Amino acid sequence: MKLNHLYESQQFSPELLFSLFQNAEHMKQNPKFYSSALNEKVLATLFYEPSTRTRLSFESAMLKLGGSVISTENAKEFSSAVKGESIQDTIRIVSSYADAIVIRHYEQGAAELASQISKVPIINAGDGKGQHPTQALLDMFTIYKEINRIKDFTIIFVGDLASGRTVRSLSYLLGKFENIKIIFVSPENLKIGEDIKAYLIRHNIEFKEETDLNKVLPIADIIYMTRIQKERISKEDYEEAKGKYIINENNLHLIKQDARIMHPLPHVEEISLPLHIEQEDKRVAYFRQAENGLYIRMALLHHLLK
Repeated sequence: MKLNHLYESQQFSPELLFSLFQNAEHMKQNPKFYSSALNEKVLATLFYEPSTRTRLSFESAMLKLGGSVISTENAKEFSSAVKGESIQDTIRIVSSYADAIVIRHYEQGAAELASQISKVPIINAGDGKGQHPTQALLDMFTIYKEINRIKDFTIIFVGDLASGRTVRSLSYLLGKFENIKIIFVSPENLKIGEDIKAYLIRHNIEFKEETDLNKVLPIADIIYMTRIQKERISKEDYEEAKGKYIINENNLHLIKQDARIMHPLPHVEEISLPLHIEQEDKRVAYFRQAENGLYIRMALLHHLLK
């Protein structure tokens, strides 16, 4: 399957995922072989919301493949959007300058809209409370590398599940595999959306909701922590939820030695582990997870542009 654009996780087939995993690993092991793979190609990174890992990993990926990058770090303030230009007109123009566009936008559905207009591949780097499909891609790649499978495991999603597009995106991917059990752990005011539950039911994925994190930590193969997204919820909801679920030295012992702690980052109060544990405990996978983002995005750019 060849993608023309990537705006949602549902577009990935298991076959395409494994192909990207294989290519990403080959690129990591043989960087010089790919150093001119996208020579003379130009990537535009168009970010209307803040980003560190996603924007820099995409730009680094393009450069490592021999391409070039044009970028705006804050398109909401430092582009013609501040003058009232529509996203449609912006995409029409930018797609004349670049061979692919990575877009992050504060409105859900913006990337799919852009894909309907653009002359070049569009990659969704996050659209409001919608999706973040390349994060889900690197998450699945990380799970595959860390536990050597992407089926037959139990995953716990923890935190702001109402606003978290990373959890939504990964849930859509998990629906494509067998014998996966999902436990959603969140405050009552930030529970996972009914649309995700309906999707999992249609795909015969077992799931349940819990409020006691420590109760379910011992049965998890993957603990996927997320922050409370202060910028997307009311002040009242934030105050009610912050600090409710934390991984620290007091409950780390509840986690199996072969389990992995993941996080899309940045992490704030929901993970509070000393530096030596983050550096030495193999269960802490979130920094390896972030590094995986570089290679899987290299593989995705190569897929879209070659």
